[in-house]
Amino acid sequence: MTFQEKLEKNIWGLLVMVAIVVSVGGIVEIVPLFYLDNVIEKLNKDEDSIRPYSALELEGRDVYIREGCYLCHSQMIRPFRDEKERYGHYSLAAESKFDHPFQWGSKRTGPDLARVGGKYSNEWHVQHLKAPRSLVPESVMPNYPFLAEAMIDDSLTERKMRAMATVGVPYTEQDFSGAVAAVKGKTEMDALVAYLQVLGTMVKFQEGKDYRE
Repeated sequence: MTFQEKLEKNIWGLLVMVAIVVSVGGIVEIVPLFYLDNVIEKLNKDEDSIRPYSALELEGRDVYIREGCYLCHSQMIRPFRDEKERYGHYSLAAESKFDHPFQWGSKRTGPDLARVGGKYSNEWHVQHLKAPRSLVPESVMPNYPFLAEAMIDDSLTERKMRAMATVGVPYTEQDFSGAVAAVKGKTEMDALVAYLQVLGTMVKFQEGKDYRE
């Protein structure tokens, strides 16, 4: 009896072998990404204004994740003409280098949000979050009026920023010391709008340049 035949007749042996093969394949594909220089695009100083999220933006990102916004909105524009014409410049890995976890996604019940920052006013976002169909009649997005009443728990903000620092986000002691003041008296609506308004605004794209080179 061959080794393959033995595996096909032994479910546990087959499962172990499948796990080994999948693990080796994953390691071969993923580990080099931590060492290759071209995984994250090199941006010159005129293009690169990528920074960690402010305290309020970070709190807004947590609201975004908590409410499951990523289930209907991606934040990854593919390098195809139809995507770029609708949403803007394709997404760069460098734009997500401080995202833990990143919000790329692939599900688009609603539009991609990678370049939504600055596209609409703060007032538009507030109204859209409170009653989406008042602005977009065909929307299937739930109403989030409660965000305007829910206050940010400022006792947790500094701890969240320090947690991000442990995985490489370059927050400073000044950021930590100012965290409470930055979110004190702010609502979850304020935080979520601040997060949405910063998406896609940190890179100054040059017309015609291919950042994948």
